[in-house]
Amino acid sequence: MQKISIDIKKTAGFIAEGAVQKLEDKVLSSQQQLHGKTGAGSDFLGWLNLPSSITAEELATIKETARRLSEKSEIVVVVGIGGSYLGARAVIDALSNSFDFLQSKRKAPVVLYAGQNIGEDYTFELLDLLKHKDFSVVVISKSGTTTEPAIAFRLLKELLEKKYGTADVKERIVAITDESKGALRTLADREGYQTYVIPDDVGGRYSVLTPVGLLPIAIAGLDIDQLVQGAIDMEEATAPDVAFNENPAAVYAAVRNLLYQQGKTTEILVNYNPKLHFLAEWWKQLYGESEGKENKGIFPAAVDFTTDLHSMGQWIQEGERTIFETVISVETANQKLEVPDDKDDLDKLNYIAGKRIDEVNKMAELGTLWPMWTAVYPTSASLSPNSTSTTLAS
Repeated sequence: MQKISIDIKKTAGFIAEGAVQKLEDKVLSSQQQLHGKTGAGSDFLGWLNLPSSITAEELATIKETARRLSEKSEIVVVVGIGGSYLGARAVIDALSNSFDFLQSKRKAPVVLYAGQNIGEDYTFELLDLLKHKDFSVVVISKSGTTTEPAIAFRLLKELLEKKYGTADVKERIVAITDESKGALRTLADREGYQTYVIPDDVGGRYSVLTPVGLLPIAIAGLDIDQLVQGAIDMEEATAPDVAFNENPAAVYAAVRNLLYQQGKTTEILVNYNPKLHFLAEWWKQLYGESEGKENKGIFPAAVDFTTDLHSMGQWIQEGERTIFETVISVETANQKLEVPDDKDDLDKLNYIAGKRIDEVNKMAELGTLWPMWTAVYPTSASLSPNSTSTTLAS
C-alpha cells in the first residue's frame, strides 16, 4: 500500500537552508507532549492511536449494520454537521463514481446528507424525494441538540413514521451519539434504535474512523477494512519514533510554522481532482478549528484546479503575498480516457491528441505552478516561495 509523502523542495526560495531541520527538536518535543497527553486539550487525543485500536469485531458489527440498512433502503440519509459529516463525505466522494447517485444498477444505497445546513428548499426537496423511495436514516450527534441536525432529524423521523409506521421505524434509524447522556441518547433508548457510541476523547472533526464515519462509508459500499489499514500505516509512519526527515506530519508542521513566521497567514490547499473537493472541505475544518485560537492561526482556504484557475487564478498569481499553497497530487486516475485527434484542429489541441486526460491534468499542474511563482519571483523561477507541495499517493 502506498503512503502519503511530502515534497518541500519548492519552499527553498523562501525558507532559509537548514531552517526546517533547526525546528526538529521543537517538533519532536511537541510530538512527545502530544503522544504523552501532557498538554492542553489532552482529554481529546483519542484519535492519535484510534486506527490501531479498532478491532475486527467492531468492523464486522459496522458492516453488518450497513448490510441491514442497505437491504431495506434505496437511500440512506446521514444526518450530521461538521465532523459528523465532512470526514465521511470526503471519503465517499473521493472513492465513488462521480455520478454514483444516477447509477441504475446499484450494489449499495445512495448516501445523501441532511442537517448540514438550514436550507428550507434543500430539506423540502429531500423530503419530497424520500416520499417515493425506501430510505433509512443514520443520525449523528453527541448531544442531540445541535440545531441543524436536530431540525432535519425531526422532519425525517416524522416522514419515516408516516411512511412505515412506528414499529418499522426503529429498524430504519441508527443513532450515533454519547454513551450515556444527551437528548439523542435518551430518544434512542426510549424508541429502541440501534446505537453506536462517539468516544468521549475523540472530537467530532477527528471522528471519521469511529462509527461516525465508518458506518456511512460502509453503507456506500466502500471497503472500511482497507481504509482502516491505510490509517494504521499512516499512524505508524507518523509515530514519535519515526525519524524527523521521514515523518511527513512532522516536516509539514515545521514548514507551515516557518512560512507563518514569514507572514504567510493563509494556506491554500490545491487539488487537481474534482473527487477531492470534500477532502479539502474537511481539511479546512480540521485546521480551522484546531489552530484558530487565541487570535492566532493560519487561515485555511481551498481551491479546485483547474476549475478555479479561471476564477481565483489571477488573485493567487498577483494578489496579496500572504499566501502559500499545499498541492495534493494523486498519482493517477482510475479510468483511462485519451484526447481524440481532430482533422480540422479548430481548437488547436491536436498537440495533446493521444494523451490521457490525467496526463493533461498533470501538465496543467506543472504549468500553472511555474507562472504563479515566476510572476512574483522572476529572478528565481525554479523556486517557489509561495508553495509547499504534498503528494497524496492513491
